[in-house]
Amino acid sequence: MSLLVATGLAKAFGALDVFSGLDLRIEAGDRIGFVGANGAGKTTVLRIIAETETPTGGDVSRKRGLTVGYLPQDPPPAREQTLHAAMLEVFAPVLEQGAALREMEHRLADAAANGSDNYEALLEDYGHAQTAFEIAGGYDYETRIRQVLGGLGFNEDEHGKPLAHLSGGERTRAALAELLLREPDLLLLDEPTNHLDLEAVEWLEEVLLRWKGGLVVVAHDRYFLDKVANRIWDMNFGRLEAYRGNYSAFRMQKEMRLDRQRQEWESQQEFVAKTEEFIRRNLAGQRTKEAQGRRTRLERFLRDEAVDRPQDQQQIRLGLTTQIRSGDLVLATKDLAVGYDRPLFYAEDTEIRRGDRVALIGPNGAGKTTLLKTILDQIPPLKGRIRFGASVEVGYLAQAQAGLDPDETVLDAILDVRNLPLTQARSFLGQFLFRGEDVFRTIGTLSGGQRSRVALARLTLQGANFLLLDEPTNHLDLDTQEILEQVLKQFPGTVLLVTHDRWLAQSIATQVWRVDGDEMRAYKGNYEEYLKLRGLEAEGGLPGSNGDDGARERAQMEADRERAREERRQRKAAEKRAEQAAAMEARIHELEARLGQLSNQLEAASVAGDVAKVHRLGVEYQQTDAELHRVMSEWAELA
Repeated sequence: MSLLVATGLAKAFGALDVFSGLDLRIEAGDRIGFVGANGAGKTTVLRIIAETETPTGGDVSRKRGLTVGYLPQDPPPAREQTLHAAMLEVFAPVLEQGAALREMEHRLADAAANGSDNYEALLEDYGHAQTAFEIAGGYDYETRIRQVLGGLGFNEDEHGKPLAHLSGGERTRAALAELLLREPDLLLLDEPTNHLDLEAVEWLEEVLLRWKGGLVVVAHDRYFLDKVANRIWDMNFGRLEAYRGNYSAFRMQKEMRLDRQRQEWESQQEFVAKTEEFIRRNLAGQRTKEAQGRRTRLERFLRDEAVDRPQDQQQIRLGLTTQIRSGDLVLATKDLAVGYDRPLFYAEDTEIRRGDRVALIGPNGAGKTTLLKTILDQIPPLKGRIRFGASVEVGYLAQAQAGLDPDETVLDAILDVRNLPLTQARSFLGQFLFRGEDVFRTIGTLSGGQRSRVALARLTLQGANFLLLDEPTNHLDLDTQEILEQVLKQFPGTVLLVTHDRWLAQSIATQVWRVDGDEMRAYKGNYEEYLKLRGLEAEGGLPGSNGDDGARERAQMEADRERAREERRQRKAAEKRAEQAAAMEARIHELEARLGQLSNQLEAASVAGDVAKVHRLGVEYQQTDAELHRVMSEWAELA
């Protein structure tokens, strides 16, 4: 059942057209991940669906009685009521039912005491009201409130806090909690993971996977989109394209779609060039009439049928590398305690070797950034020591670009790191999408994503062989995140990064360091291997770093064996998928070739004026094209 259908949506701000001609549909059970470049108009589309903004064109049809919940990026206004009171507002009808029940209880008691004749009737009414109260959640709403607030990271001692005393991020989490408790038919979330730590994000994923209504979520968290979404909307250049499957399936399908569009455009350009050459050679010769006819048909084709050249999103060119080779040992800790006046956590003794890529994860406020500052010698360790290996040169990317001067220009921020000739510095900044007068903008006027690009540009110039990165994917769009991921994979040095980006940790990590409570522990492997080892620990009840080291060693060995078994299973499955994919690819090439033949035959039949043949070929073309889309969709799911 369709919850919402929009056709021809358009939005303009003055003379600026944000988008036009958008068609979209949301079905019950859809969990739609909404992606696209920053500034593409995703938030505007959500606001139009939520009826907080009016389109300049198009129509939106909603299911009768549809309830919509919308979480904006910006924190809601502060209110004086407490966090718990705000959650109780969701259950106002239930609370009224509860008050009515208590009133009925008093009337029952009076009737029983007075021997009233209507006691039995009152008792029956009370039974019906009590059943309705139970169905409405009257006996478990407090439990639900505690579960949702706890899942989103609120401790019980914060439930009595006035909303006005919460930070902007906390107010956004509170607004999300209200929406989840209300359970609207259609839930619209704009960057809901921005203010959540890893545990809260994982909790939210499980809630959304069980969501019974429709869901549209704008997010830059690839792991989150891969787990939650069953459809993807991709918005760029004022157009919205829909894909089936999760984020991984979308990436594959989009690349295939772009390849087909490029091939179609290149074939079109070849056809146009040949036709124009024929017209040029024959317009003044014996075949003038034919040339004039072709010119007329070409003009009509270019006006009505020609496809536009596929547009490519501008991307940064990130060249992180180093010419300095460190020793095999890059960093080692011994009896380390990290904190300020008191320890935030104790780190088990661990090492980072050359080429390691370590993902440091844990809740917000656990001390991850403090560890980086301790490594940088900005904060002394409370206990123990940190030892660097030979020839280690450290490069640091601070969280929220804290190392940037807001009054400095983009150009000066680069020249501070290396005194390049002006022309070379501007050319270098062009690789990070700062062109023209943009290089003279001050850091304080830039968006979060633009500041991140400046910080990455500075890091690139340092040439360090040991990178300390604090939330490097924050504020980066998905395309830039994927570029950074590939660069870090190929970086010839060593990396230690604080991150909530599980996709990045899964893709590049050789170790995962986990801060949990008052300890930090190290695990070999990427994020999913870390999860398996944590699962083994939970099942075996293995102690922490102060317990049985042999048990931990056995758990690590079992995890290594399980990883080897899983690799064998995946290799066999991949070989089978590769065989099936090869057969499908052959079928795809066959269908694409047939479409090319049909296109040429249609053109010839059209020129000859053979209406019957045009109709027959047109039907076959549509059937072949539909078959091609079906096979490509199956191929994308298989791959």
